[in-house]
Amino acid sequence: MCFEDIPLSILTDGLPKKEMDGSEPAESSQWDGRCGGSWTAKLRGYKLKDVFTWRLLKTIAMGQALSMLICGTAVCCQYLAEAGVETPMLQSFLNYVLLLLTYTASLSLQKDDRNMFQILKTKWWRYLLMGLTDVEANYAVVKAYQFTTLTSIQLLDCFVIPVLMVLSWIFLKTRYSLVHFVAVSVCLLGVGAMVGADLLAGRDQGSTSDVLLGDGLVLVSAALYAVSNVCQEYTVKNLSRGEFLGMMGLFGTLISGIQLAVLETNAVADIKWNWKIILLFAAYAFCMYALYSFMPLVVKMTSATAVNLSLLTSDLFSLFCGMFLFHFAFSGLYIVSFVVITVGFVMFNAMPTYTPVPELTSIGEEFEELRGKVYLKDYEPGETTTEVLLEGRGTEETETLTCFTEEHGTKM
Repeated sequence: MCFEDIPLSILTDGLPKKEMDGSEPAESSQWDGRCGGSWTAKLRGYKLKDVFTWRLLKTIAMGQALSMLICGTAVCCQYLAEAGVETPMLQSFLNYVLLLLTYTASLSLQKDDRNMFQILKTKWWRYLLMGLTDVEANYAVVKAYQFTTLTSIQLLDCFVIPVLMVLSWIFLKTRYSLVHFVAVSVCLLGVGAMVGADLLAGRDQGSTSDVLLGDGLVLVSAALYAVSNVCQEYTVKNLSRGEFLGMMGLFGTLISGIQLAVLETNAVADIKWNWKIILLFAAYAFCMYALYSFMPLVVKMTSATAVNLSLLTSDLFSLFCGMFLFHFAFSGLYIVSFVVITVGFVMFNAMPTYTPVPELTSIGEEFEELRGKVYLKDYEPGETTTEVLLEGRGTEETETLTCFTEEHGTKM
């Protein structure tokens, strides 16, 4: 049997679905033998040009763009707080309404099985839970500022990373090597340097009225963000970005609207509206809308874990802005923190993660043999083995899938 007779389903079955491993090359227990043994041997086999590829540089740039959007929301919140406005649910509601007016409206105009009404018939409860998780994650972390300190929030918010890795391991079948755990540890060291700089600069802002409650809210928020991000990664890779954002706009608007009416009616009525307050609300809504629209693209290109590692620099961008806007004190540890976090992020993306191989059939065995001819040098960070084969960038024995087979009627 020739390779071009293999149906596309064989290439993706058991990965578990191509999109589920998204950014990571599929791996197997046989990989070590093919690529020169242990992870240390693989690491030594990397050349600098193999690590700093255009794909990785683009990933870093996109991740930092997301961080700057989060920084924008933080600056807007700071100005609103100084104006005596504390309406986190109203701010979230505006973002979800923008998603509703664009992505949900677009989804409702679809005329195939991806139409919003067709989706709601079968998966409404899933997206309801996703929307609830996302709304409450946003609300819990903002609420935590009323009870605990900025230092606690910055440290405990990193809890999202290990929770994400565990959930990805269980539900997305992602497998990590020692390098990935070291990379995460390096990133967290960078966060520690940032928190240390805050303490030295006397920026331990926030409240201490109920530290235990505040810390608990941060941990709950981190866990909910992890669940939301894993759901997002599955949806944008296995279904579509438009479906995810459309459903998030629908259920996010519904849930946040109800909470807004219950919790913040008096706070909204007390706002002294002027052009500055209106512009701050508009800027916050724009940053959040751009973040929600842009983040699925980066998640699809990499993974939810990698994206959250890159977002660790968002607090640093907020601090840099605060030096000019709010006269925060500068510390050299901020630069050290940024460099350390970036190094950890590069380390995480430099090594491919592991995913299960499909159960072999007579056709699958032939594909597995070809997979064995794809070596680590053939990958760019964030690619699957299937993608390498489809693009014909494996070793010279590997054929490019460009034919249309009459037997299976599948475009390869």
